[in-house]
Amino acid sequence: MTNIFEKIQVEGHEQVLICSDPVSGLRALIAIHNTALGPALGGCRMWPYDSFDAALSDVLRLSRAMTYKAAVSDLPLGGGKSVIWGDAEKDKTPALLEAFAGHIEALGGRYIVAEDVGITLADIEAMRRITSYVAGHALAHGGSGDPSPATAQGVFSGMRACLEEVYGDASFKGKRVAVQGLGKVGSALARLLHEAGAALYVSDMDPERVARAIRDYGADPIHGHEVYRVDCDVFAPCALGGIINARSIESLSCRIVAGAANNQLDDLKIADELRRRKILYAPDYVLNAGGLINIAEELRGYDPVRAYEKVNLIYDRMKAVFARAKKESVSTAAAAEQLAEQRLNAKRNHV
Repeated sequence: MTNIFEKIQVEGHEQVLICSDPVSGLRALIAIHNTALGPALGGCRMWPYDSFDAALSDVLRLSRAMTYKAAVSDLPLGGGKSVIWGDAEKDKTPALLEAFAGHIEALGGRYIVAEDVGITLADIEAMRRITSYVAGHALAHGGSGDPSPATAQGVFSGMRACLEEVYGDASFKGKRVAVQGLGKVGSALARLLHEAGAALYVSDMDPERVARAIRDYGADPIHGHEVYRVDCDVFAPCALGGIINARSIESLSCRIVAGAANNQLDDLKIADELRRRKILYAPDYVLNAGGLINIAEELRGYDPVRAYEKVNLIYDRMKAVFARAKKESVSTAAAAEQLAEQRLNAKRNHV
């Protein structure tokens, strides 16, 4: 088993909690990475991990990314994440959600929970009965609702900056985009791309989702790992992370990697290899911050118009990343980290 203290020290986390409730069967982890800018906000993911080590690695990696996502997006928030170890289709119960919400409440606001894979808006509403430290709750209760449309809009805006960087034109007309993953964000992104005139190639484990994309957007279906080989302008990973690795990078036939998935790079060194191959990489936590930006607006009273105006600023942030990468002669991933660290350090120095 992984030495938890060593892992925490390497990743720079402030706090990691192991949460258990024998009655409901809850097994969960909450990772608070950094609260220099504000309370840690991040989604809860429910997933049937193969091992404790796998769950720990996921929550540590995701929570760290949330710190950088909030920092680079100029939000008054820190980074955190939580995972519930289990199958959302089989193991999720009201008692389990209540037990988990009790652990959130006990943190007294250091961590605010929101949706992620396996957790729905209804689940967030159920947790809200136990703790007020939830975000992304229903519009009827003054919340911002499902964050997926905002995430998709942010990715779309950031993609425009990528197209302009590579082709000198932000238009999607005639551009070929391969979307890997047609969940809530991926399907919303596919709709935006179709409406903007892009030609779509789609891949998903659920054949019904693929069938809908074919029917609604005239998309071409791609099976499994063949999506990496599609000759396209943009490859958009919108499923789980770690999919750009030493093996898959050999198959890429695109000019741009820009998608909604978290932690797309298996290793940060992959960003240098993408740069060497002249494939523009849009750092995921910059590009997919739309959902977080949208949820953050709840803190001051949610206004959808104001929220989406801020989401669309992802275009400008992506341009700033590209400019810094050129100036410093580094990968876009390194440039994004520099921008995030710059804000974190400014806060530390001010304090």
